[in-house]
Amino acid sequence: MADDRILLFIPCYNCAPQIGRVLGQVRGDAAGFIDQVLVLDNGSRDGTVEAALAAKVQVPVPAKVARNRDNYNLGGSHKAAYAYAAANGFSHVVTLHGDDQGNLADLLPVLRAGDHRRFDACMGARFARGASLRNYSTFRIVGNRVFNAIFTIAARQLVTDMGSGLNMLARKAFADPRLLRLPDDLHFNPYLLLDLIGSGRAVHFFPISWREDDQVSNVKMASQALETLRAPLLYMFRRKSFEQRDFRATQRDEYLFDVLD
Repeated sequence: MADDRILLFIPCYNCAPQIGRVLGQVRGDAAGFIDQVLVLDNGSRDGTVEAALAAKVQVPVPAKVARNRDNYNLGGSHKAAYAYAAANGFSHVVTLHGDDQGNLADLLPVLRAGDHRRFDACMGARFARGASLRNYSTFRIVGNRVFNAIFTIAARQLVTDMGSGLNMLARKAFADPRLLRLPDDLHFNPYLLLDLIGSGRAVHFFPISWREDDQVSNVKMASQALETLRAPLLYMFRRKSFEQRDFRATQRDEYLFDVLD
């Protein structure tokens, strides 16, 4: 569709072994839907930026490699990319994490069907019917399914993933200034999901494939679980606070980055 202008946003932190593979996914039919790629590094110390710069020359669409000016964490990186997309006239932002656990090709059925035009947010779901997991522990599968059930009760809508590394937001969603108040840390996605639903956005879950091979997790399981549980509880029992509170540890007016190439 001529009106579509899609930014592929790839947040990364210490993804040097994987970022080249992620950029390699931008090919064939997938590349045909993407207008620009933004690789946004959050202060990696393992050569991620250098690996991205080396790999981007093979990407068949315009691609930029950039670095945050401060440690914005995962949620803050999203806000930086969303602000860039809003300022540069993109209609949609696709997020694909730089650790190569997700597969951009899983988004193709959504794009071909035009679901990204019918829904404000298309969220990749590791636990939807038709999804597949590789090297994912039984403990984590059970834990995620329990949390999905809790989020489903809170949202009064079926939730098949609280937040994966592959999703797509339309402009009316990613350009909403309300998103600034959401957490800048790894809990951004669960809060984003509930905020989208609470704001009346049309949310669509689609099945994805997910794998764990050589990735190194930055998640602290216990603290992550407790903070993730806090989101639906606040949403259910203190809705006004959920809708108005600024969940950031550090309030910022802007999330800025420098383009390296």
